[in-house]
Amino acid sequence: MAEGTVDYYAMVEEAWQLSDTARDYVKNAGRDVDNAELWEKIFAPSPLVDHERTQREGGQPMQKIFFKNPYGLYYRPDHKDWIPFRHGQLDPAYLQAV
Repeated sequence: MAEGTVDYYAMVEEAWQLSDTARDYVKNAGRDVDNAELWEKIFAPSPLVDHERTQREGGQPMQKIFFKNPYGLYYRPDHKDWIPFRHGQLDPAYLQAV
């Protein structure tokens, strides 16, 4: 990776890690866990999360978690899990370095 270039791959990996943490929490709970509980226990404490934007644009009930970087997590009700999505622009310098 070129020096000074943003590591978007690492950002997606962080999103997957937080998604896995939420999935493990639900699995270990052994019961239905709503998104409000996941927000309180998993997402809100994460330094990745943009709290203001998530509260404003995440929906009621919460369907999207926005990160401070261009990524976030999107809730898939049919799978009852969270997957990464991109909500922001990528730096064109990164695209040239790839």
